[in-house]
Amino acid sequence: MNQFKSHFWYNKRQRNGIFFLLLIIVMLQITFFFVDFAPEEPSRFSQNEIEVFKKEQDSLLKKALEERKPKIFPFNPNYINDFKGYQLGLNVDEIDRLISFRETGKFINSIKEFKGVTKISDSLLNKISPYFKFPDWVTNKNTKSNTRFKKNKKEAIEVKDLNLVTSSDLIKIKGIGEKTAERILSYRNKLQGFSYENQLYEVYYLDKETADKALKYYKVLSKPTIKKLNINTASFKEVLAIVYIDYELTKKIFSYRDEVAEIQSLEELKKIDGFPIEKFNRISLYLVAE
Repeated sequence: MNQFKSHFWYNKRQRNGIFFLLLIIVMLQITFFFVDFAPEEPSRFSQNEIEVFKKEQDSLLKKALEERKPKIFPFNPNYINDFKGYQLGLNVDEIDRLISFRETGKFINSIKEFKGVTKISDSLLNKISPYFKFPDWVTNKNTKSNTRFKKNKKEAIEVKDLNLVTSSDLIKIKGIGEKTAERILSYRNKLQGFSYENQLYEVYYLDKETADKALKYYKVLSKPTIKKLNINTASFKEVLAIVYIDYELTKKIFSYRDEVAEIQSLEELKKIDGFPIEKFNRISLYLVAE
């Protein structure tokens, strides 16, 4: 027993040595736990570059958040349903007022009317009203077209030569707008001038009623000077350019000319199979047989 006990018996000096050894071990453990011995890597970016990167990152994040928001496209406020109203920010009462108003068969035709019907707040109205899209007849009700027609009623229309009228003269006639006036002038140029008043009815998209109104004030007072083509020497392209002659008729005219060698009179054209006799007076304005 004494032998076994002697193995665990230490003198004072040995006990002090063991104590200091344990103390050193604990201190080293604490040091390793709290101190980072990893080597510091020098930064590859300057502070300015880091700031720029952060700003770009923030802007991309902001853009991504904006794209996630539901986009508002132009719409007619008369057809707002429960779901659309909820998306726009309207409360239940405002949506119900709008739907009840529409059930009466009436329509909202202005931002002011929309506010009066729904009792919506000014802040929300200012936010969504730029996207309101009313029918054209509503938005143009008090604009240029009405102003022009009122002006036309007061302004007396002077009788003029149909071959001398301008676009501003033509739009004085109710039913003729700028585009229609341009088509009339363009057709007049193709004809080299109106020879007959009823040629006005040939203008594309000009209805008879409007043409009748125009002919009350604008008439053929002077015959135009038309440069005629010699049917025996004119080229295929020149004949085809005549308003009243199409490609098939041009081919038939040239076939007949090749067959007879020379056309003595324009009356011979009537012998051509399929020749439009009703257009002969019009066609003879542009051709001569010499």
